[in-house]
Amino acid sequence: MAGVGMKSALYRQSARRRGLAVAALVALAALPLLLQAIGQDFYVSFAARLLIFALAATGLNFIVGFGGMVAFGHAAFFGAGAYTVAILAQHGVTSAFVAWPAAAGLAALLALGIGAVSLRTRGVYFIMITLAFAQMIYYLFISLKTWGGDDGLSLPARSGFGPLHLGDDAVFYWVVLACLAAVLFLLDRIAHARFGRVLQAIRENESRMEALGYPVAAYQLACFVIGGTLAGLAGALIANHGLLASPNLLHWTQSGTLLVMVIVGGVGALYGGFAGALTLLLLEEALAAVTGHWHVALGLLLLGVVFYAPRGVAAYLHGLVTRRQNDD
Repeated sequence: MAGVGMKSALYRQSARRRGLAVAALVALAALPLLLQAIGQDFYVSFAARLLIFALAATGLNFIVGFGGMVAFGHAAFFGAGAYTVAILAQHGVTSAFVAWPAAAGLAALLALGIGAVSLRTRGVYFIMITLAFAQMIYYLFISLKTWGGDDGLSLPARSGFGPLHLGDDAVFYWVVLACLAAVLFLLDRIAHARFGRVLQAIRENESRMEALGYPVAAYQLACFVIGGTLAGLAGALIANHGLLASPNLLHWTQSGTLLVMVIVGGVGALYGGFAGALTLLLLEEALAAVTGHWHVALGLLLLGVVFYAPRGVAAYLHGLVTRRQNDD
């Protein structure tokens, strides 16, 4: 009977979780209509940018939170995805069904090569070698004048997406939201599958999993490639968003920004990347409208987040929801 009661409780908890996810998705889908209704069309584009960074941070969170690998070169895959779309557009390939998978595929290959070398190291050496690879790729792109050099490479228009017109900010937002929702669903399934369980066990005790006969390096490399692939897709989207593949997307500061999003949102939490991007970019936007010294205020607020929600915003909100459900 105790087992039946536990299963029933777990089922109810899962149902509530799915219900909250669906409600959040509906609310996010309705956001452009609300913004347009109150005459704030600009913020539709801003919301799309936020979701794109949430996607990139989610990919990094999979590497850091689930794989236990603190990578500091995620911008390499983000920027590579953006440049792939821009270069293909310059050669007349404008279909999203070709360009976006190509961007994700190139980022996956890049992650495979970088990961195969970087995973031979551990700890701070892993952090530094991923940073070194990202900076090498950054300097490669700014040295190639054919691809814009320091100025970056522009896109003539957003990618074609069948009958949908991505030039409309609201339509583009919904496509980005669909990509993010699909990625979160897939990562949730991966995290609860055998692969995800093994990956989390490796994060907790790598030596023991090696002793049990698991191919630890192969699991970690697969995790690294998945995270890089998601960053490549996010890069394709950000290039379409601003109609520009900028070398700034490859710079180490971009890797740092994504890592801050993961830490603020919650390392290892499924929605940590989304929560971190939402927190950081909304604070940045709000403070920039108030003062020119917004960087100082943002730093102080982020310190407050770290002190009062040390496990991240996503874990803090989850705790609030859980406590309310228990009280009910």
